[in-house]
Amino acid sequence: MSFLISIVALVVAFLYGGPEALVLTLILGVLEVSLSFDNAVINATVLRRMSEFWQKIFLTIGIVIAVFGMRLVFPLAVVWIASGLNPVQALDLALNPPADGAAHFANGDPSYETIITDAHPQIAAFGGMFLLMLFLGFIFEDKEITWLSWLERPLIRIGKLDQLSVVIASTVLVITAAFIAHDGEQSTVMIAGVLGMISYILVNGLGELFNVDEEGDEPSTGPSDLAKAAGKAGFFLFLYLEVLDASFSFDGVIGAFAITADPILIALGLGLIGALFVRSLTVYLVRQGTLSEYVYLEHGAHWAIGALAFILMYSIGTPVPEIVTGMVGVVLIVAALITSIIRRRREGDDELPATADTALVDTKE
Repeated sequence: MSFLISIVALVVAFLYGGPEALVLTLILGVLEVSLSFDNAVINATVLRRMSEFWQKIFLTIGIVIAVFGMRLVFPLAVVWIASGLNPVQALDLALNPPADGAAHFANGDPSYETIITDAHPQIAAFGGMFLLMLFLGFIFEDKEITWLSWLERPLIRIGKLDQLSVVIASTVLVITAAFIAHDGEQSTVMIAGVLGMISYILVNGLGELFNVDEEGDEPSTGPSDLAKAAGKAGFFLFLYLEVLDASFSFDGVIGAFAITADPILIALGLGLIGALFVRSLTVYLVRQGTLSEYVYLEHGAHWAIGALAFILMYSIGTPVPEIVTGMVGVVLIVAALITSIIRRRREGDDELPATADTALVDTKE
């Protein structure tokens, strides 16, 4: 289905703006996919804990939010708020940029692209801190299986210190505002970063709270591990997924403006091609039980999240090429996949004699 919709999106792009629009949309789709492998894995880890009803909600309403909300409405909302224009004027500004490509109109008003670029520090601070909290929650969580054991096990031990994630995230935020952010942006970065932390703590905490109320079990670190969360718990896991997906999409949306400022092409490339591909990959991982078979994938995805969080914070002061952001995530996930395959084969070799004996008993019976 995602391939069919991608073809439709490319056809629409061609009809909208000719061959150039077609190429730009294809590039945007590739950009989003390259940045979103870790997003798909993390989405799958949460989605498999939700009831079938909430899984369907995420794959229907959630995709509408991802495609039209984050890839079309969000950039327009940024322009609307930052420039003081009303929504109609913001859309007109996006669809009718200066003919000469200048950064400003004749009357001195900033262009759509300029406004979005200027809003990058607060967007990156919010998304970076949300993802950093998610990463820290995972690496400090006590777990049976570790990937980078030489590093993860000591982190699990020191993670027993109460609220260590908040302490580290706050320290990173202060360092970013003091030494990385440009002059005049410090307070904006601090406020946006704190809001990102609050959003994570609130949404994650509500999910755990309602899982305890409905299931009668103890909460776990990060999104609840309780299977098939429904009702209020399912709703808050859905909300958690949407905020998480939004945080992942910030870098793609901002990076898209290095390619084109046209909101229609961004919605087609990042949304209909990229976001739908991520949803398809998420569904595949859940239905195939891939995360259970390849046990290090979740670890690799979280380490990719940690890398993305630090890249977002660093990018507040220094631009980071999208190829770097995308490749870091891909390399970590591929490494996790390879080591998972090696572990699986090793375990399969160890269990082979027992499997043969079981087959013999079944035959005799």
